[in-house]
Amino acid sequence: MVKRWFSLAWPLPALLTWLLAWMLFAGLARVFPWWLALLLACGISTAASLWGLNWWRRLIIAAGFPLSFLVLSASQLPAWGWLLPLGLLLLIYPLNAWRDAPVFPTPARALQGLAAVVKLPQQALVLDAGCGMGDGLRALRSELPDARLQGLEWSWPLTLACALRCPWARVRRGDIWLADWSGYKLVYLFQRPESMGRAAVKAATEMQPGSWLVSLDFKLPGVEATACLEGNSRHKVWIYAMPLDGAERG
Repeated sequence: MVKRWFSLAWPLPALLTWLLAWMLFAGLARVFPWWLALLLACGISTAASLWGLNWWRRLIIAAGFPLSFLVLSASQLPAWGWLLPLGLLLLIYPLNAWRDAPVFPTPARALQGLAAVVKLPQQALVLDAGCGMGDGLRALRSELPDARLQGLEWSWPLTLACALRCPWARVRRGDIWLADWSGYKLVYLFQRPESMGRAAVKAATEMQPGSWLVSLDFKLPGVEATACLEGNSRHKVWIYAMPLDGAERG
């Protein structure tokens, strides 16, 4: 039923989610304090947004109810009431997650052809560093079905959502920059351009010869890629074999 709901023509999924959140808030406010009813309704709309087809639809679905509530109720809210939706947003997307890449999902076919370039042994350990809701893990699984997939994500709600969507992977909460990459045969990133220099240093310092770093869209600065996949989507996949030539080591 949920999948059918979110397969409707846009923006019907968002409108239906907002309507559901308002109905829940109106009902819950009769039983619970208004602030608790607000938190529960915001939680429902945020959870529903996880089914959105891409990141901007998820953001619109999640933000619609709390924003409309604030606009309609601004004159009646106590000062601290404005902090509730902000607190929920920061719970889902912590500040250091925004400093890296705030939920950029990997398109389903973006990594097509990766297995033809990257040759991994059976049961090779593969990390999606910053796995979000699991789109990257799903794309990796379609290309590397024999790999042991792991996901690392800082936001614990996204970690939980990813674990539910990808039960065949080991998903845990953690900082991708503090994690040890040395045990992985392949590390996959979909970060921001500003993060790629840091990724190059970390990969050059920690990853073993014969392993691979794969980045969607953004190149490592000052490092020549082993291969680049194009044509499966509007994205490019930059592939780097270890050891990296030209990367500064930490």
